[in-house]
Amino acid sequence: MSDRSAIDALLAAATPDRPPLPPAEERRRLREDLHLSRAQLAAALGVSSSTVGGWEAGREPSGAMREKYAYFLEGAAAKLNSAAAAEATPGDAADDDAEQEPSQAGQPDVLDDVDELPVPQACVLCGQPARHQVEGFPQHLDPAECAASAPAAAPTPDADLVAPGKAAPSNPVRAGRAEPPQQRPVQPARSGRQGGRSGSPGVKVAPVGRRVQATTDIPDPVGSAVAAALEEHGGDVEAATAALVKRAIPDAMALLDHTRKGGRYDIVAHPWLPDILRKQSSRGADQVWEARPKWTRAELPADQHEVTALDVNGAYLSALKTHLPLGQLEHSTGNHHDKKRSGLHLMTPPVWEHDAVLPNPVGQRDEPGPLWVTEPTLRLLLRLSGPKYGLCDPPEIHESWTSGATEGLLEKFRIALKDARDRAIADDDPVTLEYVKAMYSKFVSTLGESNYNRELYRTDWMHLIRSQAFANLWTKAFKAYDEGLMVVRAMGTDELHVIGDWRAVFPEGRGVTEVKVKDTYTVGKDPQQPENAPDGPS
Repeated sequence: MSDRSAIDALLAAATPDRPPLPPAEERRRLREDLHLSRAQLAAALGVSSSTVGGWEAGREPSGAMREKYAYFLEGAAAKLNSAAAAEATPGDAADDDAEQEPSQAGQPDVLDDVDELPVPQACVLCGQPARHQVEGFPQHLDPAECAASAPAAAPTPDADLVAPGKAAPSNPVRAGRAEPPQQRPVQPARSGRQGGRSGSPGVKVAPVGRRVQATTDIPDPVGSAVAAALEEHGGDVEAATAALVKRAIPDAMALLDHTRKGGRYDIVAHPWLPDILRKQSSRGADQVWEARPKWTRAELPADQHEVTALDVNGAYLSALKTHLPLGQLEHSTGNHHDKKRSGLHLMTPPVWEHDAVLPNPVGQRDEPGPLWVTEPTLRLLLRLSGPKYGLCDPPEIHESWTSGATEGLLEKFRIALKDARDRAIADDDPVTLEYVKAMYSKFVSTLGESNYNRELYRTDWMHLIRSQAFANLWTKAFKAYDEGLMVVRAMGTDELHVIGDWRAVFPEGRGVTEVKVKDTYTVGKDPQQPENAPDGPS
């Protein structure tokens, strides 16, 4: 009888239906169309902004929080439906639109991305003079201004149901349930689908701020520089490449400025630096340990082994995605780590007991005791000491020099270089490939005490980016080990030697997420071959 009671209680507590939710992209659209930030919604729901971001990326809430989130989405859809119906009413739409604020007529709601131009420039959408720029690209903030300067288009069916100067609103979804057809504004024909059937080529677009823009209209500093160099040197590939590599540092800084337009964070380009970042002598080094791997497995099983030396592509390019401090470094003491900050830490590393099969994440040290390490090294050790890996004890932090940080500070810069590199590989363009490589490698190497780059003096960034590249290589070594490969060697930023079917673990190619073969060689003797037998025919 007690068993049945337990089952009855379980069934009573069970909920057969979870509140339906719209797709992830629709959740974000509903919030943004109401001009609500993630922080505002998170405060109302009693969760963090990152939790809301996870829901908008596809993760699913559960329990009472799902009920609350579904209630918000349903209310947001209802509010937007009411507003759309009011705008679509004949006779009132024009007046309502005329009184509308510019930010509601298509202007991006992130005002940090909008700048007023001192001199009007050609709008990238319509070609007519525009007084503002968004994410560094001149354009009209009000679509009506573009429409006014563009040739008049032929009227479309039910055009009177769409407010002048505004695109037809997309179909809102009420918590996963489509609205009845009579409540939805009439939309114009879907030209993209028709264009696909007619066989006419489509227009490739890319995000620019909160809008999309034809890729052919987006400025390409890298491509323009390469084309100009080739023209200047009469198509001579070697001469053009040499000229571009020579000016790689100023060009990289110009590209950084271009990608930083409208950015949310101000960079302190020449901050005061603590003594640990200053060279101990004119030819010496500072006190920061970058954890550069230089490890070779001491012993292999008795057999003949074929070793593959893998080359990790674009190591420094990938390492540009790391937590970088924004302002001047500030001193603190104590054994604690703030994930919102980044910098340098004096710590005592944990004992590493896996040197026989994996490199030490701190690198090969000759002296024990505390040392100054960078943020990527510390975060790697903290992960490895956590419950997911359990490979070592946590490091002991004694003091730190840190500042508020972000992982996306150089992301647009990195993506611009990565895209140029990908295009160069696809087009078999060695000029662009060498130019891009010189830009990101010299950018990193001249961030410190260098006479070649006076615009940005961030020795801490140089150490952090290098250490991130070393940490990335260690992560690849662990992945190889975890997938059953035998790790033989790990060197620098990009060299990993393994035994086994590495193609089942790493994709092969020239992309930054891929690896390529640098060398293959054999180690050991075939046990079936006699001790004094010759290796092969002479």
